[in-house]
Amino acid sequence: MAKTKDQHEKDIVEVIKEKKICRISHIFGFYTDIKSSQFYNLKLEESDKIKEAIHQNRAKGTGYLLNKWISSDNATLQIAAYRLICTPEERQMLNQQYIEMKQIQDKDMTPEETRDFVISTLKELKKRDE
Repeated sequence: MAKTKDQHEKDIVEVIKEKKICRISHIFGFYTDIKSSQFYNLKLEESDKIKEAIHQNRAKGTGYLLNKWISSDNATLQIAAYRLICTPEERQMLNQQYIEMKQIQDKDMTPEETRDFVISTLKELKKRDE
């Protein structure tokens, strides 16, 4: 007898937790009872239980790596960790170059206006560097 959508969902959530899966595409390497086409036909990618299990694994992984990076003696890892936890203002201070794009007179910029703005900004930055 073929499994129902609910049975697949339950089994997939167990595999996600057991194998610490962080991406939907990785499910199919560990759970072979369903092909990716059937997974999407059953709309299992929309399952809140599957999404939550993946989110929990990502959060645990991020927390683990962040703590490991912070306690590391490697300055590159410490800066990477700091970039993840700092405020936008602190991140801006870390950057060697920062370009703030604003809308002109509270209106959306057309692609041409955006291109012209970026080009003029890059020219200004080049003049500063010379």
